[in-house]
Amino acid sequence: MKPAEKLALIKEVGEEVIGEEELLDLLKNKKKIIAYDGFEPSGRIHIAQGLVRAINVNKMAKAGVHFKMWVADWHAWANNKLGGDLDKIKIVGKYFIEVWKASGMDLKNVEFVWASEAMGDKDYWKTVMGVARQSTLKRILRTTQIMGRSDKDTLYASQIFYPCMQTADIFYLKADICQLGMDQRKVNVLARELGPKLGFWKPIAVHHHMLMGLGEPPKGDATVERAIAMKMSKSNPNSAIFMTDSNEDVVRKLRKAYCPEKQANDNPILEYCKYIVFEKVDTFVIERPEKFGGDVTFNSYSDLENSFVKGEVHPADLKTATAKYINELLEPVREYFKKNSKARKLKEQVESFKVTR
Repeated sequence: MKPAEKLALIKEVGEEVIGEEELLDLLKNKKKIIAYDGFEPSGRIHIAQGLVRAINVNKMAKAGVHFKMWVADWHAWANNKLGGDLDKIKIVGKYFIEVWKASGMDLKNVEFVWASEAMGDKDYWKTVMGVARQSTLKRILRTTQIMGRSDKDTLYASQIFYPCMQTADIFYLKADICQLGMDQRKVNVLARELGPKLGFWKPIAVHHHMLMGLGEPPKGDATVERAIAMKMSKSNPNSAIFMTDSNEDVVRKLRKAYCPEKQANDNPILEYCKYIVFEKVDTFVIERPEKFGGDVTFNSYSDLENSFVKGEVHPADLKTATAKYINELLEPVREYFKKNSKARKLKEQVESFKVTR
C-alpha cells in the first residue's frame, strides 16, 4: 500500500486529523509507526468502545500502524471511577481486554500497556512534572472534558493532575499518533504544543467520531461540547448498547431509541448503520411485508440515508433491521463469554460493580 493510500485509510478513521502533512511524511519515512489510545476501565463496555474501537484499530493496522492500548487504571483511580477502588478498576481493565479479543480486533498489531506499570518509572513522573510546570492551572482546567468533567464541576486535586498524566502518557509510549475521540482533542493539542518544549516531538492527532447514545440529543449548534453531551455513555445504561447485551436487550433498546422520521442528522440509528454496520457488511436488507413495500436492499450507507430522508424507509423498519445486524456482530462476543470461564467470571464481577460518574 502506498503512503497516500495509507493516509486515505487513516482519514477514514479520523473525523479530524491534526498534522496531516506530518502524518504523510511519517508514512513515507518511518518503518514502525506507533499510535495509542487510552481508556479508563470504569464499567461495562459499550459498542462505541467495543465494535467501533475494533473497526478503527483494524484500519490503522492495515495502514501499517502498531497500536498501544493504554489501560489507564491509575487515571480511572484519579478520576474517582468505581468509587476510587483500584482493585475493581483493574478487574474492569482485564474485562475490556477480553471483550476486544472477542470483537475481531487485529491483536497481532495491538499491544496492551497498563498505566500502573509506568508508575514506578521516575522518567514518567519527570515528564508529568514537566507538563505541569509548562501549564497554567487555567489551561489545565480547560482540558477537563477529557475526563467527562468540566471546569464548573467540583474537582479533586487528583483530577486536576490527570491531564498532565495523559499528556505524559503520549511521550512515555513513544506514540507518533494519538488516536482518540474528539472529546480528547484539548489534551492532544496541549501535547503538540508542549512536546518540543520538553524535548519530545509533536504528536499527530487522529480524532474519531463519537457514537451517539440512543436518547434524543440536546438542542444547539455543532460543537465538541455538544458531541460529548450526545455520546454513548455507560452511566446511562438505557441509552447505550453493551457488548454483552442479550439479543432481547438490543431489540428493546433500539425499539425505544430516538429516530425521527425523514431526519438524518442527530439520528443514532443511522449513525450505527454508518459507523458500524456498513463497515462490516456489503448489503443491508430491510425485511418488511409486501403491503409495506416488501424487502429492500441497500448496497451503501448513502443509499440507505437517502431513502430514509425521502420517507421510503420507516423508522420502525430501520430499527428492526439495525438490531438484527448489531446482534449478529455481538453474537461472537456473547459466545466467547459463555465458553471462556475466565472471561465469564470477569464479566460477572464487572456487572456486579456500581458505576460512578
